[in-house]
Amino acid sequence: MTEPFDTVDVIRTKRDGAVLSPEQIDWVVDAYTRGVVADEQMSALAMAIFLNGMSREEIARWTAAMIASGERMSFATLSRPTADKHSTGGVGDKITLPLAPLVAVFDVAVPQLSGRGLGHTGGTLDKLEAIPGWRAALSNEEMFAQLEDVGAVICAAGAGLAPADKKLYALRDITATVEAIPLIASSIMSKKIAEGTGSLVLDVKVGSGAFMKDLDRARELATTMVRLGTDAGVRTTALLTDMSTPLGRTAGNALEVRESVEVLAGGGPADVVDLTVALAQEMLAAAGKPDADPRAALADGRAMDVWRRMISAQGGDPDAPLPQAKHTEQVLAPSDGVLARLDAYDVGVAAWRLGAGRARKEDTVQAGAGVEMHAKPGDRVRAGEPLLTLHTDTPERFERAREALAGAIDIADTAPDLSDSVVLGRIEA
Repeated sequence: MTEPFDTVDVIRTKRDGAVLSPEQIDWVVDAYTRGVVADEQMSALAMAIFLNGMSREEIARWTAAMIASGERMSFATLSRPTADKHSTGGVGDKITLPLAPLVAVFDVAVPQLSGRGLGHTGGTLDKLEAIPGWRAALSNEEMFAQLEDVGAVICAAGAGLAPADKKLYALRDITATVEAIPLIASSIMSKKIAEGTGSLVLDVKVGSGAFMKDLDRARELATTMVRLGTDAGVRTTALLTDMSTPLGRTAGNALEVRESVEVLAGGGPADVVDLTVALAQEMLAAAGKPDADPRAALADGRAMDVWRRMISAQGGDPDAPLPQAKHTEQVLAPSDGVLARLDAYDVGVAAWRLGAGRARKEDTVQAGAGVEMHAKPGDRVRAGEPLLTLHTDTPERFERAREALAGAIDIADTAPDLSDSVVLGRIEA
């Protein structure tokens, strides 16, 4: 077969800052998926996109080409509307766990196709796999049946959804092009649009522990994704949320499951509860239920009931003890004062080094590893009191985890000026 374009010409077009034609985009994504475009050539194109950007039309066409590389799902046969959420990733971000069953309380189906952690950011599937018996891999038939019966499912995305993205993401991860906004937006939105959800809420993280370190870049990414979703017929909104400090008081798989269950039991850290409720309100409004009261459903046990059914439906035992690390070590406050800063990125790296995360997608994770936080910014601390507890099965990891935390903590004489909300802004079409 004679190819209609030459790969080098496509690379040169974007390298020189010109706009790729719709036909060039369709071809290069398809040809890369087929193996006609080599990895080193797509690496060069990804770097050219990273450096020169893409127009709105180019991003939309690139996203459509990614979708066209695989199957498209539809939830039109379900008896209830669908709403989904996607987070751009952070440290201690366990929000999906209480959020999916909470939204399902109100007869809205939540098809939460999730992923695994890489580097300092945790993965939802890794967290849930800390629950004995729970399984991430479901067939489409099993997923649809669970959505109809329980109303919520959290599972791995099938290989048929946007296979071009899976191949390209792995390449971006090793070529320093992960942060390219056109490629982030098309990666996320190609999977979500192909998934077939009726509405989507994006949680775009901002701060040291996020891909987007500053608010302007995060707003640009959120706006791009909201436009892509809206143009594809998916009701899409985004919240910009703070990731300068870890969410909640735990970072690590079983530790975060435990904290999520506390939220579902009507307790838990205020920041986790507030963000869960804020995202639930967005999802419910998008699904046509703006008057629902998700905070009440956490308090009265309805969300916990759905959680237990959701975990059981996927083979998990919601009453089983969660794994605990074999070894712990405390990080003590060096002086009296107020905790002024606890850096999200540094805590995430420490949890990763303790065994909670992976450097390569093939790596295994320790279910019990991670970091437990006994104080958060604004809390008064005393010298010698524990600030953090480090958890791992392999105590030789403690030293490198401590190195990661060397610059993570600031203690001041007076309380820092802290925002009273984890939500920094909202983007809609």
